[in-house]
Amino acid sequence: MRRFLLAVLALVPAITLAQRTEKPPLHGSHWMAVTGKPLAATAGAMIFQKGGNAVDAAAAMIAATCTMWDTLSWGGETQALIYNPNTKQVIGINALGVAPTGATPEFFHSKNLKYPPEYGPLAAVTPGTPGGIMVMVAEYGKLSLKDDLAPAIEMADGYAIERQSADTIERQKARLRQWPYSKALFFPHAKGAGAPPSREGPEPGEMFRQPDLAATLRKLVETEQDALKRGKSRKDAIYAAYDRFYKGDIAREIVRSVQEQGGLFTVEDLANWKVHIEEPVKTTYKGIDVYKLTAWTQGPALLQALNILENFDLRAMGYNSARYIHTVYQAMNLAFADRDFYYGDTYVPPVEPVRGLLSRDYARDRRKLVRSDRNDPNITAGDPYPFQGEQNPFLDLLKDWRKTMSTPAPARSDEGSGMAEIHGPKGFYAGTTSVEAADAEGWAVSVTPSGGWLPAVVAGHSGIGLSQRMQSFVTDRAEGPFNVVQPGQHPRVTLTPTLAMKDGLPYLVFSVQGGDSQDQNLLQFFLDVVEFGMTVQEATEAANFNSFQMRSSFGNHESQPGRILLNVATPPWVRGELRRMGYTEVFEDRTSGPINAIMIDRPHGTFWGGSSNHGEDYGIGW
Repeated sequence: MRRFLLAVLALVPAITLAQRTEKPPLHGSHWMAVTGKPLAATAGAMIFQKGGNAVDAAAAMIAATCTMWDTLSWGGETQALIYNPNTKQVIGINALGVAPTGATPEFFHSKNLKYPPEYGPLAAVTPGTPGGIMVMVAEYGKLSLKDDLAPAIEMADGYAIERQSADTIERQKARLRQWPYSKALFFPHAKGAGAPPSREGPEPGEMFRQPDLAATLRKLVETEQDALKRGKSRKDAIYAAYDRFYKGDIAREIVRSVQEQGGLFTVEDLANWKVHIEEPVKTTYKGIDVYKLTAWTQGPALLQALNILENFDLRAMGYNSARYIHTVYQAMNLAFADRDFYYGDTYVPPVEPVRGLLSRDYARDRRKLVRSDRNDPNITAGDPYPFQGEQNPFLDLLKDWRKTMSTPAPARSDEGSGMAEIHGPKGFYAGTTSVEAADAEGWAVSVTPSGGWLPAVVAGHSGIGLSQRMQSFVTDRAEGPFNVVQPGQHPRVTLTPTLAMKDGLPYLVFSVQGGDSQDQNLLQFFLDVVEFGMTVQEATEAANFNSFQMRSSFGNHESQPGRILLNVATPPWVRGELRRMGYTEVFEDRTSGPINAIMIDRPHGTFWGGSSNHGEDYGIGW
């Protein structure tokens, strides 16, 4: 009887949510497009209506969100997972910039900086998103670059700016005024003409114009079209535009302006950079294959957590019971401790022990550290090397690793989430956008583009906003030997698209914004669907919890062991039990960034779309 009651209780949240989701689910049979802004989702719909596939639509949505400054810009980074129905393979796209010439630990220490800065020209890695879009379209799209960039170009000529971006410009105006090209772009009312004197930036609903960016995007299209007229193939014509951005006049203007503003870019930095098409990593959870990009992102941490959790009866614990929260929190901490020590650029030495980290035997070994009675604030990275038949070359660093951890002053439990305010008042949930697309041909795309969020340095007359991703590096190998800043190296990023496959075909396409919370939220979304039977809309709205025990990927890289963010609806008996287990609770009414997702309903031949019930993310299906 007890087992029966527990099973019924486990289903209650899903049953309840089905009756009260705040947003309706999306449905379609031909295609689905979901992203960070309704206007950008419309751009994806326009491309589908032109005959493009999900890759074309995703590229158009990335371009549109960049143009809208949806917590990213054109100088940021793009990472994607693409299912190709022609080859029946999942492909990874690494369009992350690298540290420029001169970006060394010694350089930043000479500036009295422990880490690269959070803002300004020295926070920027080389632009990746333009290259990522062009490679995706060239290799896997159907339409021309001209077609796929058309919505973004029209928006750069002028679009009705929404309140979120307009208010962020006002809130960040002290920083934006430091950089001449940012100041010129974002403050059309600097003298108070045509707007209240208190607002120098655009008003919500006002037409926001970016003529320099529009000219840059038109140069790319012009180059593509000229190449086509000369008899070049569709793919080669797009790569001609790619070369103009990274090796031609656009690159020279970016470099000139960055150096003028105190940055380190060289023309060689842009010319030598390239997009990597790579094989993703995966694990299998209860018959479902889950794909992530490899350890230059935090994505494998979700796979490690699933490997640890697979042998727990999570459903019997009950959705968001104290025991469930405690168990998942512990698994996440174990996985993220490994992230903090072992993850980094997989294209430069030392070689990350990915095979050992994703080993089932290693997961069983780590599972032994999950305590049933209380949180362990002293969890540290493990040793995956024996599980791939090797000796760990960093045992000396691992032994003293916890001594390098920085923790902020203890916070009261009523202070809110306390996450560093990276992107505005709800900094914990902001940062990044996400792009999900799928079509009836079988293409499925998950993208987590980011970087160049406000306040961003604008690179001269290119109109390109620069990234702030350099801050994710460390400068001391004792803190993480795989992620030390060096010229030409990718920082380890939090950006983490996800594709889940069932019976060899796409099943779930999902991602989320929110820095270090991303794979925590996506793990819980996946378990909500797989363990508790929620629809994608129910799961995107479901209450999450978040650990702060990992080291932040931003700012001063602080850790807050035992701190947990819970939804305000968490029952008192669950709160009390978690306190007895050693947790320090903070509460919010929204406990994840906006999760965007598509579920491919094979029995019916249709798509389900979902997007969280906060933020401005939404989608369109047909």
